[in-house]
Amino acid sequence: MSSIQSNSSANETFVRPAKFFLSGLSNVPHVKYYYVFLSLVYVVTVLGNSFLMCTIYLARRLHTAKYIVVFHLAFSDLCGSSAVIPKTIDTFLFDHQDISYEACLANTFFIYHFLNIQSLTLLVMAYDRLVAICFPLHYHAIITKAAMFLILGGMWIFSVTHISVFVGLLNRLSFCRSTVIDSYFCDYSLINRLACNDNSLNILMIKINFGLLLCAPLILIFVSYFCISLALFKIAHGADRVKAIKTCTSHLMLVVVGYTPLISNQIAVLTAPMPANIRLINNCLTQVIPPMLNPIIYTLKTDEVMQSIKELYNGRNVKNIGQMKCTRRYSKQK
Repeated sequence: MSSIQSNSSANETFVRPAKFFLSGLSNVPHVKYYYVFLSLVYVVTVLGNSFLMCTIYLARRLHTAKYIVVFHLAFSDLCGSSAVIPKTIDTFLFDHQDISYEACLANTFFIYHFLNIQSLTLLVMAYDRLVAICFPLHYHAIITKAAMFLILGGMWIFSVTHISVFVGLLNRLSFCRSTVIDSYFCDYSLINRLACNDNSLNILMIKINFGLLLCAPLILIFVSYFCISLALFKIAHGADRVKAIKTCTSHLMLVVVGYTPLISNQIAVLTAPMPANIRLINNCLTQVIPPMLNPIIYTLKTDEVMQSIKELYNGRNVKNIGQMKCTRRYSKQK
């Protein structure tokens, strides 16, 4: 058990551990195969999101406000997976289950921050589709690059401030019972349960964070698509309606992939007892699978991205052929 630092006052003893011990995934049979799977997921996530970001950066036709948000989602997915998978593999595969108090709070901050950013980015994408379909004539005046950078910047300021306060409140807790966290990361709710002083404010913050992270963005996305569906019914020509729906398909699939596992997980926890190992693996997959699938879905289901990839590929081939012809001519002249 980790060493303990104590500060005495008149009525109570405040106890802060030097380290926590992550015990989750320790007793899973054949767990090494799971870590191999996580490694493959991480490789695909890095390659997929890096490829999408490079495509957006290189293709001039994608230098629009809409694709600034797509680039941001790929970046946040990459960072979110990087906060979970490498640390999980290092912790349990290489037996580094002790984690310092400060490192544990940092781990909590980054995981919750990027989950929050991913959720809010999906909301911003819904706002982009709402303006595009409900106010098509004013779209380019409302959704500008400057406006999108301002929205994303405000989103980061809000998330960093909120999660800093959220995680910082753990410093007011005293841990005199146990320092063992039954999870694969420093789960806020599990750390909160280890406290032996009043943690009612932390419980309130957990509820607020759940509302901000999951409920509020999802409700607003539903409201935006309700408005979009009303606007679609007003479109007279069926071909125009299909074209408008097609522009929303990729985003709707991202929403389904991002929120369905989270909601299913919450329902499963509330309705039926779940073995600890299954719960932990389910939570982990909920965090790492959507970032792997998002760039694949967006690349395959968005015509603009596919067309840009083809143009970049064909342009590179033409350039290579031109260089080869120049080399041959130079060789003949020589």
